[in-house]
Amino acid sequence: MGGVALAIQIVTGLFLAFRFVATTNLSFDAVEQIMREVSSGDLIRYVHMIGASMFFVVIYLHIVRGLYYGSGQKPRESV
Repeated sequence: MGGVALAIQIVTGLFLAFRFVATTNLSFDAVEQIMREVSSGDLIRYVHMIGASMFFVVIYLHIVRGLYYGSGQKPRESV
């Protein structure tokens, strides 16, 4: 699940990075252009935003699972 979330972030991030301009004067216009003029640009942007939240949820669940099973406590056994 975490790998899928990371792959979605990488793929959508690359598509968004092709059109983004990293200057303070033009960055808002670049996002507007992605949302309005690029085919499915709004979908790609929203998938990227939701994917970021999904990635953090997966990471937090992974940490909670490790705490629940006591993975960091001694004796640590290899599986």
